[in-house]
Amino acid sequence: MTDRNPADKIRVALVFGGRSSEHAVSCATAASVLEALDRDRYDVVPVGIAKDGHWVLAADDPEPLRLAPGHVPEVDGGSASVIVPTSATDRTLVVHEAGQPPRTLGEVDVVFPLLHGPFGEDGTIQGLLDLADVRYVGSGVTSSAVMMDKAMMKTVLAAAGLPVGPYVVVTDRDWRRDKAAAMDAVSALTFPVFVKPARAGSSMGITKVSSMDALEAAVETAREHDPKVVVEQGIVGREIECGVLEGHGTDAHRASELGECVVVQNHEFYDFEAKYLAADDVRLETPADVPTQVAERIREMAVVAFEAAGCEGLARVDFFLTDSGDVLVNEVNTMPGFTPSSMYPRMWAASGVSYPELIDELVALALERRTGLR
Repeated sequence: MTDRNPADKIRVALVFGGRSSEHAVSCATAASVLEALDRDRYDVVPVGIAKDGHWVLAADDPEPLRLAPGHVPEVDGGSASVIVPTSATDRTLVVHEAGQPPRTLGEVDVVFPLLHGPFGEDGTIQGLLDLADVRYVGSGVTSSAVMMDKAMMKTVLAAAGLPVGPYVVVTDRDWRRDKAAAMDAVSALTFPVFVKPARAGSSMGITKVSSMDALEAAVETAREHDPKVVVEQGIVGREIECGVLEGHGTDAHRASELGECVVVQNHEFYDFEAKYLAADDVRLETPADVPTQVAERIREMAVVAFEAAGCEGLARVDFFLTDSGDVLVNEVNTMPGFTPSSMYPRMWAASGVSYPELIDELVALALERRTGLR
């Protein structure tokens, strides 16, 4: 990374797509960010990762990347290949096109990884970028990996003194060795339970289970996304979320206004279709109607979770608020949904930070970060 002239445009590589089941969601996020970036301020390099892991130079056009009923976007793996840097002494992007000599795209100032799920949000791309001393938006390897794994995440949060709900972990080894014993361990929980892939997001592979009879099929569904499964006891309460932004330098981290997800029809919980394809079935309220004292407690807990996880840049912290006033941490998402209609940007908009301003802030935080260990 060379010293920048402040008058120069900031060169940002948007990396999206990826090998996870959240490929389409990542593409939709990229569409929104591509549209919002101020081209008078930024030089944008869109880099897509196809479902087979092939890195390609993508078109600077948000339209094909939008997620809508009847259209599931996907990175075209047949486009020109992009070779990413793996050396701290040569950090240029190189394009290989059939029948053409390699050409360089030069260096970028910061990478904005818009990847959701495994092979992107889980520390893998963060490690690749760290190898080449390339700055990037969001959390580093450790926090990305640990927060991606719901079982590890709960262990870290509980160690920090944060309350989490009852849960059981079913590993691949557990399931292959003795299914009956694995399911018997779940019987200690109170039904209904939610069966989830340990390392997936966007509600992929999640099933609400009301009895033991349906448990085995639900675990198999989750295992289609991840051989490691987490079974969580259902919590009766409101789903409240809080966005956290890293503080500049040694400044305190910032917590947003709260948001609430309310499923109003057609869905038992906030599943993939409700999140992305059925806007009328869900009501996203920002700010959430929560008593001031409770809201302050949730914001404080969100910052504690952010710090305990070692997050950088951004994170969305999800909570359950029960009728008795108890607050439980459900999840920390280090690369939350990031379209303008997603909860994280909505909460910051309600806090006075617009979508383009939020992108500017995340890029600025990434540029401030030193490379190497920190």
